[in-house]
Amino acid sequence: MSDSVVLLSRIQFALTIAFHYLYPPLSIGLGVCLVIAEGCYLRTRDPLWRQVARFWTRVFALTFAIGVATGLVMEFEFGTNWANYSRFVGDVFGSALAAEGIFAFFLESGFLALLLFGWEVLPPRVHFASTLMVCLGAHFSAIWIVVANSWMQTPAGYHIVAGPSGPRAEIVDFWAMVFNPSSVVRLTHVVLGAWLAGAFLVMSVAAWYLLKGRHRTFALASMRVATALAVVASLAQAVMGHESAKVVARHQPVKFAALEGHYRTGPADLVVAGWVDQTEETVHGLAIPGGASFLLHGDPSVVVPGLDGVPPADRPPIALTFYSYRVMIALGVTLMVLALLAALQLRRGRLAESRALLWLLVGSVLAPQVANQAGWMAAEVGRQPWIVHGLMRTADGVSPLLTQGQVIGSLVMFTIIYLLLFAVFVFLLNDKIHHGPEPPETAGALASLPGTLIDVLQRRKQDA
Repeated sequence: MSDSVVLLSRIQFALTIAFHYLYPPLSIGLGVCLVIAEGCYLRTRDPLWRQVARFWTRVFALTFAIGVATGLVMEFEFGTNWANYSRFVGDVFGSALAAEGIFAFFLESGFLALLLFGWEVLPPRVHFASTLMVCLGAHFSAIWIVVANSWMQTPAGYHIVAGPSGPRAEIVDFWAMVFNPSSVVRLTHVVLGAWLAGAFLVMSVAAWYLLKGRHRTFALASMRVATALAVVASLAQAVMGHESAKVVARHQPVKFAALEGHYRTGPADLVVAGWVDQTEETVHGLAIPGGASFLLHGDPSVVVPGLDGVPPADRPPIALTFYSYRVMIALGVTLMVLALLAALQLRRGRLAESRALLWLLVGSVLAPQVANQAGWMAAEVGRQPWIVHGLMRTADGVSPLLTQGQVIGSLVMFTIIYLLLFAVFVFLLNDKIHHGPEPPETAGALASLPGTLIDVLQRRKQDA
């Protein structure tokens, strides 16, 4: 298999999964916001909370629909581009992805109909239970996807058997596969990132309403829900990010060395900011001597394996891994600061007048998305050249009969389709935001519908 086909296949899968990964985190985070808002309505019976829940339900439905559409492509790519890989991990991934379909997708999509159309039909508690099931379904989906991906990072509960087309991994302990050494920590890290994505989308829209003097009461209520979630998630993320780094250092020392730019075996410095010199195999910048060793072991003098003990062919791309990891950390700290500032100003009753902070919150909607993408890039690029750590190299997982022209053609096609889908998403989301929430006293059952592109165009034509 030529290097160009391998590289193009990696680029294609990176494009499709990066685009898809814009939406599931929003669905997971928005699901939590819906549960909180509707729970407040059940407790207080204040129509304001019902208004909040109904508006964000429409946004949730939009992200869910686009997420489903964009996720289907990846399953086909396993067969078209990564046939050898699919054969090798089919027994492992088949069980995890089947569980995702049964316990997550059907749960989420089944109760989504009740969530959307049941406002005027179902008793409030039954509707709240539907909202809770949709939220749980979104989280269950994350569980099984992360379990499958974590197995690629830290395989467990398997043995290698000979098959007619070559060796393949076969599960011998299902629960050891599920609870592999990195799955729980990585799952928590991913879910917290998703909560931040949903929370900051709500905060961004609410801040925009406050700046424009629109829907003030609705915006402040939405801000209270999202800010509480953002504060909890950002503080917890700092803890889980540290735990995740410890797991990587224990089970994937080469990846950890790449994340920290740690070339020479010895006490590992903590690089706060810097750049990689791959020619000299060093990192320049601001570093805390022994800082990484201290965070890992509580002792700055503890020796950490460096990249010098690994042949160049077994090292991941150092610069990309190093920089993406720091982008994730920098944005995580920024989101924590913004969440705490927003919570403080909200508690003091001054948030609506803090225009500089509100503008920052409007723009902050992009930060969790970039942080999630950078974290995924650091995790996946950092385990190269392995597609399954220690078992199969990425170059060996590509379909044997794939040609360069086939990959280029499909890559161009997917790029065009995804750009169109993104344009539709932005158009519909912008329309929902500008339309705003329905008044609590006039919002009928149809106010909960996600709306179609045709509906939006017809309404704009009538307004004109």
